[in-house]
Amino acid sequence: MNKLIIGLLSAALVATAAPGAQAQKAPAKSKPTAKPTTARAASVAKAVAAANATAAPKQTPPPGSAPRDFALPAKEEFTLDNGLKARLVPYGQVPKVTMMVAIQAGNVHEAANEVAVADLLAKLLQEGTPSMTATQLAEKVARMGGSLSISAGADQTTLWASCLSEYAPQLAALLAEVVMNPALPASELPRLKADLKRQMNLARSYPGTQARQKYSAAIYGSHPYGRPLPTDAQLDALTLEMVQNFYKNQYGAQRISVYAAGRFDSPALRQAITSAWKDFTKGPAPLIEVAKPLTRGDVLTQDRPNAPQSTIVVGLPVIDPTNPDFIRLRVMNSLLGGSFGSRITRNIREDKGYTYSPYSYVETHYRTGNWSENADVTTADTYNSLREIMNEVERLQKTPPTAEELKGIQNYEGGMFVLRNSNPGGIIGQLNTLDLHGLPETYLTEQVKNINAVTPQQVSETARKYVRPEAMTIVVVGDKKQIDPQLKKFQETRKKPM
Repeated sequence: MNKLIIGLLSAALVATAAPGAQAQKAPAKSKPTAKPTTARAASVAKAVAAANATAAPKQTPPPGSAPRDFALPAKEEFTLDNGLKARLVPYGQVPKVTMMVAIQAGNVHEAANEVAVADLLAKLLQEGTPSMTATQLAEKVARMGGSLSISAGADQTTLWASCLSEYAPQLAALLAEVVMNPALPASELPRLKADLKRQMNLARSYPGTQARQKYSAAIYGSHPYGRPLPTDAQLDALTLEMVQNFYKNQYGAQRISVYAAGRFDSPALRQAITSAWKDFTKGPAPLIEVAKPLTRGDVLTQDRPNAPQSTIVVGLPVIDPTNPDFIRLRVMNSLLGGSFGSRITRNIREDKGYTYSPYSYVETHYRTGNWSENADVTTADTYNSLREIMNEVERLQKTPPTAEELKGIQNYEGGMFVLRNSNPGGIIGQLNTLDLHGLPETYLTEQVKNINAVTPQQVSETARKYVRPEAMTIVVVGDKKQIDPQLKKFQETRKKPM
């Protein structure tokens, strides 16, 4: 199912003593038995005197070092005769290993009458094999000092696992067994479908999900990326036979990549992967139906009577990571609305107080993407919020940022990129991105350099080229009796779609 990317923010607080603190009065005379109290008073007096002393001037921090590109760790790659690909990356000093099995079989591969069958299959995979129950599977992984999670996404189903280094070959074999020989027990189907119903109904209750579903449907239409969350009736209609057919038609070695990063015995792990997967059926060739997103310029609403806030999604289709402009788009997004210090955030959060945590991001799928600004704003300020978002877009289109403002954003983007690659899971995620989108390794190794090569003029050019207010789809979920007049006013002043 769709996932929102939420950034992590941090702040440093520094406390300093006030130099003007008043000296304490001398303690009253005490009885001979009160010597400890007198000693404490003397200590306090010394501390106060020290606090009143003139503080040394603060030193200017040294300049930061020049940004460095990410160095992809040395890795071993191999492909089995059946088409399965593997990448092994020795990384770090902690005696653990992280593994991921990526199967190109996700929600995008579902037919219109089998929405969420990929999710149901992912849940059933965790129920074990004919010779190993779900409990036994969990206990086996736990005895290796690790964990296992399986989930379906838009384009892939992934198995993430970890263990202590000495168990890496055994874990690799176990993951192969789970995928190649699943039990798919019919007895667990009602429980797992009930779990999915609860999850979907809870997600649907959030205005953010409601707005995002309307937005995705407007952008992607009948393509699987545009489908809403499955209803209870759709989940009830899923059968074990449908799950088995999805497995048979969509799973196979040609669609699987196995990744490992951490500390491990490379020859032993390679042998374990080869032995475990070599007999798996080739299956179908990799295939993802490329979406043809729509640029509509519509304003869509959904009523939430008496809602104190309006949930806004404003966006349009943009490029995917294979486009040469993609890094520029990321930098532009970070400056416009994708970071805590971004322009839209400063405007409608810090200056105007319309919202608490607005954010923009570029959502990517296979060969397509979209940019959106998202915010929960005070209902009475729905018009004002939309107008200020558009004002910031247009201001950036007309006037390039200063070199100083852009440098701060480049430092942020470069720093976040390095942080994402600072653990085995991050390394695996980046390699999987390369494989899914068919990107060269230079996309990673030269990314910091390319981020810092973006100029102020290119930021404005990118905003003009890809983030056009008149072409944006606007979704507002809120109290219609209050938002409709504001949206009518907004439409009257809005540029006409091109």
